[in-house]
Amino acid sequence: MKIEGRTFVVSGGASGLGRACVVDICRNGGYAAILDMNEELASELVKEIGGDRTKFFETNVLETESIAAAVTRALEWVKETGKEVGGVIAAAGVSTPAKILDRNLNPFSLSDFDFVMNVNVRGTIDLIRQVLPHMARSSPQGPDGERGVIIMVASSAAFDGQPGQVAYAASKGAIRSLTLPLTRDLARHGIRVITIAPSLFDSRMTAMMSDKVRASLTRVMEFPARPGQPEEFASLVQHGIENVMLNGVVLRLDGGMRMPSKM
Repeated sequence: MKIEGRTFVVSGGASGLGRACVVDICRNGGYAAILDMNEELASELVKEIGGDRTKFFETNVLETESIAAAVTRALEWVKETGKEVGGVIAAAGVSTPAKILDRNLNPFSLSDFDFVMNVNVRGTIDLIRQVLPHMARSSPQGPDGERGVIIMVASSAAFDGQPGQVAYAASKGAIRSLTLPLTRDLARHGIRVITIAPSLFDSRMTAMMSDKVRASLTRVMEFPARPGQPEEFASLVQHGIENVMLNGVVLRLDGGMRMPSKM
């Protein structure tokens, strides 16, 4: 699918990996609907790129009604521009690290677990399911009759989660596992599904890591021995959009890194 002249719905699009995707999409002639809770960061991004190619829709992915309102307004914008929806990039995500038992043998908070699962899994699926009816009704493009692409974000934690990542690894493992059945559900509609599983990337989430944690992760990196850059993630997203043979796959983007069992 060509990025040029297409609109992509990007959750978590105001910062981090999502922001890099918005910038890359617009640089390649596409349009981006930014779904995020941070109005300040989103407004700065829209100003930087230009309001003709981007538009911000305040969205709380924990609330179905909030997603529905944002999707409705985004689709109205699509009608105004005439630039059909080409895909969804579900990049909104959170992490609340905690071991299931603390040093006093108290179990971790179930509300924190629910928060991570609801943002990372339920929020991802809720957004996708609300955009899909529009995509499935759109006109097929190209010789293969493609209608769009769904790109989800997992993590290295889906494969080798560390201590304290029970909630996060469970949520990203769920995204990894639902990639193939979602692919099979949508094949008849000409819609592809790709999941990217990054390792340690510079973002607002990883910026909150302690120096000790960051150093322990850097030590187990193969090559390059550094955190990934958001632009490198966006580059793979671009390829995923444009390469029609990428479908039903989980792509590790980690430079050969495998997370250690201990810090």
